[in-house]
Amino acid sequence: MKKTTTRLADGRELIYYDGDERPGGAAAPVRDAVDRRPLEPVSTHSELRRDRLLGDTVAIASHRQGRTYHPPADECPLCPSREGRLSEIPDSDYEVVVFENRFPSLAGDAGRCEVVCFTSDHDASFADLTEDRARLVLDTWTDRTLDLSRHPGVVQVFAFENRGKEIGVTLGHPHGQIYGYPFVTPRTSLMLNTLAEHRERTGRNLFDDVLADETADGGRVVLAAEHWVAFVPHAAHWPYEVHLFPRRRVPDLLALDEDARAEFPRVYLELLRRFDRIFGADQPPTPYISGWHQAPFGIPERRDFALHLELFTIRRTSGKLKYLAGSESGMGAFVNDVPPEAAALRLREVAST
Repeated sequence: MKKTTTRLADGRELIYYDGDERPGGAAAPVRDAVDRRPLEPVSTHSELRRDRLLGDTVAIASHRQGRTYHPPADECPLCPSREGRLSEIPDSDYEVVVFENRFPSLAGDAGRCEVVCFTSDHDASFADLTEDRARLVLDTWTDRTLDLSRHPGVVQVFAFENRGKEIGVTLGHPHGQIYGYPFVTPRTSLMLNTLAEHRERTGRNLFDDVLADETADGGRVVLAAEHWVAFVPHAAHWPYEVHLFPRRRVPDLLALDEDARAEFPRVYLELLRRFDRIFGADQPPTPYISGWHQAPFGIPERRDFALHLELFTIRRTSGKLKYLAGSESGMGAFVNDVPPEAAALRLREVAST
């Protein structure tokens, strides 16, 4: 992987990632295009506030009201700069690129927000990527985790993709984001608490037991490969929800071995393609959220945490969405309309042939 770091006109960092394998053994391109846009310096107004009743942290970021909202395809800021139209990516083409978000939820000592563009093809999706490109994205996520682990304000790194207008995506170009949080997130805190309780009660690792139990039962397993297992959790919150675990427990992407890295693209692309077939070929692409859960830095429980990816859709059936209404939004108590066993069966039925 070749990594080229540069700066945009307003001072934000931009990083090109190019794969090692190129047609005919050609050298990776030189990424020296200059951002020629007349941009003003980024001005953010993020503030972290702690909820005294719940104990969690909320980012107040009023400047995000002005972020780009559903531009036409020929004005997409994530496409390369071509034919006189200037975008967030100065080069005329790219493989994978990362840059600091111009409208970040977190910034400075309060963390960092980055955008990850998976391909220069505006009309593609992650599921359309080749295995080589998906591996480059995995290597990019890993490199960003390493860099952000050295950021003085970052405690936890979350790489994720929102896909579809139903999820709230405002840019149609295939992309994801990376948040470097300056605190341990609520979801992770809950996992760490149950992890400690399980260790105290049984002397075993909770993640190891969950993976072993799901593998032994098999009823909710969607895909089992040599180094990865994907299953619908026993108490899935969402209509179609899959957790993807490496068979060897590691705390984060940095600790994955080469065998797991090499197998990941095939497994993950297969999962995404199955998600697009859940509701039938005549349905629009399935909206989803996909994100890596990694151990926070600098905590004693880090070695017991298990890296895993969680993938879910808010679509519960053709033409119908799962809304977070009173019970879910008001009290955090989920009600799932699709039995996890039925969801797993459907995801097995739509396997590639």
